[in-house]
Amino acid sequence: MEFKKRHLLGIEDLDRDNISFILETAASFKEVSQRLIKKVPTLRGRSVVLIFYEPSTRTRVSFEMAAKRLSADTFSLSKATSSVTKGETLLDTAKNVEAMAPDLIVIRHPAAGAPHFLAQRLSCGVINAGDGAHEHPSQALLDMLTVKEHLGRIEGLKIVILGDISHSRVARSNILGFTRMGARVVVSGPATMIPPGIENLGAQVDLNPDRALEGADVVMALRIQKERQDESLFPTLREYSIHYGVNLARLKRAKEGALVMHPGPINRGVELDPAVADGPYSVILDQVANGVAVRMALLFLLMGGGKA
Repeated sequence: MEFKKRHLLGIEDLDRDNISFILETAASFKEVSQRLIKKVPTLRGRSVVLIFYEPSTRTRVSFEMAAKRLSADTFSLSKATSSVTKGETLLDTAKNVEAMAPDLIVIRHPAAGAPHFLAQRLSCGVINAGDGAHEHPSQALLDMLTVKEHLGRIEGLKIVILGDISHSRVARSNILGFTRMGARVVVSGPATMIPPGIENLGAQVDLNPDRALEGADVVMALRIQKERQDESLFPTLREYSIHYGVNLARLKRAKEGALVMHPGPINRGVELDPAVADGPYSVILDQVANGVAVRMALLFLLMGGGKA
């Protein structure tokens, strides 16, 4: 098939065939990271600019590593070290970057819709690396790749996402992605962290985490995003850990061998007990490794390598 998209703004823009093609392409790129010389000339002479208005470890490093493993040139721009601190607008920053003729811009921004805003106004491609509490499409893609690798399929699985659903762009992208690929997604957490209408994305809601975890094939815990909360939505971290944290006893309600996932960063002892995070069914570091492969695939496909 041919991948005809210029931008990756959200999972909501991808159909099942698009997702499958991206995952297949990513799987083919995994081998590059196992080589002694981890580089191929696929995107030699192309340039990628990373604009991150929010802190990031995994996403930023893996996008940069993905570009460099494809031999593209990368340039990074953060809010703290850019002219944003002098009052420059997002559009002016992007237009000035565009004037330097990059092939692709990867942007993370606290405002929902910021990547979409730029995609409508720039001639180069745009990848959404996380926009507010809206979407984080590349995270959902790497999560789907990880599940498919370990369980052999996505269709028919029960995926439980537990935690701060209201403020999580990861939750939204994963609900859209996994349901589109035929999985059943159940979300759980404090009622104050479950947004109204989340069912419209295809998820089921069960406020009782123990009941939600029954028969789960995949358990995905989410971090409490205090930076997006205007007020406390639960009494204390200890209370949250007792009632919603995933420990070994609670994990037993899921299927034997259920995958444990987390998009990171982990608040150990809050959403995940260390024995679970580091346990035999944790695939958290596999998610990180697959992030490089998925982002290699996205850079390759969006910059014209989408024929197969």
